[in-house]
Amino acid sequence: MKSGLLAAWLAGLLLWVACGAQAHEVRPGVLELREGQPGNYSLLWKRPAGGEVEIRIAPVLPPECRAATPGATLLTPGALVVRGTITCDGSIRGRSIVIDGLESTVTDVLVRVYHADGWQETHLLKPMNPAVTLGERTTTLQRSGAYLRLGIEHILLGVDHLLFVLGLLLIVRDRWMLVKTITAFTLAHSITLAVATLGYASAPLLPLNAAIALSILFLGPEIVRVRGGQTSFTIRHPWVVAFAFGLLHGFGFASGLTTMGLPPAEIPLALLVFNLGVEVGQLGFVALILLLDRAFRALQILWPRFVAALPGYVVGSLGAYWTIQRVAVLLGVMR
Repeated sequence: MKSGLLAAWLAGLLLWVACGAQAHEVRPGVLELREGQPGNYSLLWKRPAGGEVEIRIAPVLPPECRAATPGATLLTPGALVVRGTITCDGSIRGRSIVIDGLESTVTDVLVRVYHADGWQETHLLKPMNPAVTLGERTTTLQRSGAYLRLGIEHILLGVDHLLFVLGLLLIVRDRWMLVKTITAFTLAHSITLAVATLGYASAPLLPLNAAIALSILFLGPEIVRVRGGQTSFTIRHPWVVAFAFGLLHGFGFASGLTTMGLPPAEIPLALLVFNLGVEVGQLGFVALILLLDRAFRALQILWPRFVAALPGYVVGSLGAYWTIQRVAVLLGVMR
């Protein structure tokens, strides 16, 4: 992008600062029930954790169900994991599960139930609809829709991922280079998303979040340089930088799937459709930015010269803030 919309970029970035407590993607919660003997279920509850804001949600099971064993709790970098067993008076088909507190968050909860007769159902609970009545067998199409929505929401709620993409758009100067750069970023994060989800490699969550913030800090000075008419390797070859940092961001995207504890048979479907959702969200964001850019340039507003450098300073400042914050969390200085 060459001109226009700089004030809008700045306003949008400052808005992100205001809501920056949730700077990285919001991971979904997971509630899994597996029936062994009729009426006896093993329970797995994963509540998102490790972010800057505590997410206070909890499952409310049907009144006919009660804990058979005390739950064992494990705190991981990405989630609070609770395992236990429950006993219900008969099948839980036709009974409701509610996620208490979900309506006050921006996260989702994936509910999976495996019945003793092989019946399986998957539901995606959202803040606007935090309850489900069990009993309907879910089709592949329905499960695909759930993973697609998760992928779209994962990137659209991941402010740091969007800010990195915005930084690339502010550096790229022509349409062909934009296509190369976005393609390189897409290819890179698709590779590491697949590698991590399939279990071939992983990245520790806290160092990963710090590295993603550092990638945004890196783009700040480059935006200032390109606005000042200077050049650098990043400005000449933004697709190379997009690919390199895209590998990091792919591990970040993968956390949205790996924290779910997907059953092996479900991984190929979840990986394919979740990645598609990420791409749909990313392309929608890019398209919106380009449309707004064109609209503002059509207005032919004469911006003061100093405004040209402001987006770079804002991007760099946000990157620096998140880097310091996440390194402090990594070192245990702050929670």
